[in-house]
Amino acid sequence: MSTIRLTMAQALLKFLDAQYVSVDGEETKFVKGVMGIFGHGNVTGLGEALERSAGDLAYIQGKNEQGMVHAAAAYAKQRNRRQIFACTTSIGPGALNMVTAAATATVNRIPVLLLPGDNFATRQPDPVLQQLEVAGDYTVSANDPFKPVSKYWDRIVRPEQLMTAAVQAMRVLTDPAETGAVTLALPQDVQAEAYDYPAAFFEKKVHYMDRRPPAREAVRRAAELAAGRRKPLIVAGGGVHYSGATEELRTFAEAFGIPVAETQAGKSAVPWDHPLNMGAIGVTGALAANRLAKEADLIIGVGTRYSDFTTASKSAFANSEVVFININVSGFDSVKLNGTALTADAKEALTALQEALTALDYRSGYAEGEFAGLKRKWDAEVDRLYDVQHEAGLAQTRALGVINRTIDPSSVVVCAAGSLPGDLHRLWRSAEPKTYHMEYGFSCMGYEVSGAFGAALADPFREVYALVGDGSYLMLHSELVTSLQEGRKITVLLFDNHGFQCIHNLQRGHGSDGFGNEFRYREASTGRLSGGYLPIDFAAHARALGAKAYKAETAEELEKALQLAKQESVTTLIEISVVPGTNTDGYESWWNVGVPEVSVSGKVLAAHQEMKARIQAARPY
Repeated sequence: MSTIRLTMAQALLKFLDAQYVSVDGEETKFVKGVMGIFGHGNVTGLGEALERSAGDLAYIQGKNEQGMVHAAAAYAKQRNRRQIFACTTSIGPGALNMVTAAATATVNRIPVLLLPGDNFATRQPDPVLQQLEVAGDYTVSANDPFKPVSKYWDRIVRPEQLMTAAVQAMRVLTDPAETGAVTLALPQDVQAEAYDYPAAFFEKKVHYMDRRPPAREAVRRAAELAAGRRKPLIVAGGGVHYSGATEELRTFAEAFGIPVAETQAGKSAVPWDHPLNMGAIGVTGALAANRLAKEADLIIGVGTRYSDFTTASKSAFANSEVVFININVSGFDSVKLNGTALTADAKEALTALQEALTALDYRSGYAEGEFAGLKRKWDAEVDRLYDVQHEAGLAQTRALGVINRTIDPSSVVVCAAGSLPGDLHRLWRSAEPKTYHMEYGFSCMGYEVSGAFGAALADPFREVYALVGDGSYLMLHSELVTSLQEGRKITVLLFDNHGFQCIHNLQRGHGSDGFGNEFRYREASTGRLSGGYLPIDFAAHARALGAKAYKAETAEELEKALQLAKQESVTTLIEISVVPGTNTDGYESWWNVGVPEVSVSGKVLAAHQEMKARIQAARPY
């Protein structure tokens, strides 16, 4: 047997460089490269291998461990999970900084490969710098927290263990039903140890992401269930995009006259102006979709995991006779809400179910113009919110209207946390697929700038915009520098509303007077953060990092800044001053957040009683 003597780190890179995926006959190199921040846990092992033995793998220098994993996840998401970046860090705090982003990827079903350094397997320099010592279990290290947030976890304590671990890692990373974060903990000494690896281990490997067809009996059961239902509603989730099933979804909806509602991950699957697109659903939903959901007797979920925002804490589907058909490649998701499972690839399942329903001569039973009237009213409401005037300054919804009407329809908008996801889900008018990039599985603050950089890497021929609140920007913006370093322009649209206003609104909506969520000075008289707003010059900060920057306080200034930003060749930030509390809310939705049963505030007690009534009306499981 022919062998090649390499260090474990060199062998890992050589293996990754030879991995490919094939979807519908189209072959793609699976691992584009490695993002990394070096420290004593990886610089002399994996770092040396990247310097001298990287093959065709690109190397990108991250600036924050969490940020670079967000960028890698955004890259994979924008590429429909068909190409990834690996991420490497040192041991200890460098590794732990990736845990939040690992969970973000796993919750969103996005593949990322994490390669943190680990303690010495020999334990000779014990304890090594940054080692986490657990007296009762000496096998525990700072990498063990990755276990609950990874879909596969392994520690390579001998160089030959790499072979089985790498194969299992690729199995998970390329499985649409199981994918998420994969962590291979790499002890510092083992990275540098050599082994005679079989040459066959490094041969080109193609992983066939075959579409899972639906079982014939499952299609029959679903079709028979749907046949007796007159008011169906499709809930389009992220699986529509990952399957590449946007055309099949539109064709299916048109064939039977079924309106479509979109989740955060599913948005842009159908153009906003399509007559069957009823807009967003759930807590951040549009009035049209939410009203149809209340009356629907059949929900056809396509590639959705039915988060509590989609189901409005299980209160959205109020018809006592409603049933669910769940099309999902994951059996875990296809059985939710006690639904009839159609466990299959979305494209395959939609095609098969359409054939079965056509054979039954099925057609929805909506009255003529029933949902068309709802759509017209909602479109008029969006127009109103896009044009709203506020005496105190620029309303957030008006700012979004200016942006939506000014940027190119093919541009990608990236967002994740705060009040912006709700407004974007409700109001943003997506004309093309893959132009709406929302991380809302974790709604992780700090994803926005990093995610925009990752999306720009994945889709370099589109303009990419990060829509981010001042709170999220302050939490994590470091990959803005990486975008400058790599020459991948992003435009950061920073909404300055002086704090964590989304949660401030949530507080006040449940009995609070507002506490601890605005960026204010501490008042000596009260001892609370209730003084004047902190004056922060975000544009100056961006310029100091090397970006171009503009400011906008009016709709006219914002439109001009957007036009100027588009002409810039490097990453640009526009600081947009918006009036706090001018975001959207309501539209017949509800979110169960838990309200205290005991309080000195009558407002809190009243909110608790309302919560109890809502829970009684919602689905129990």
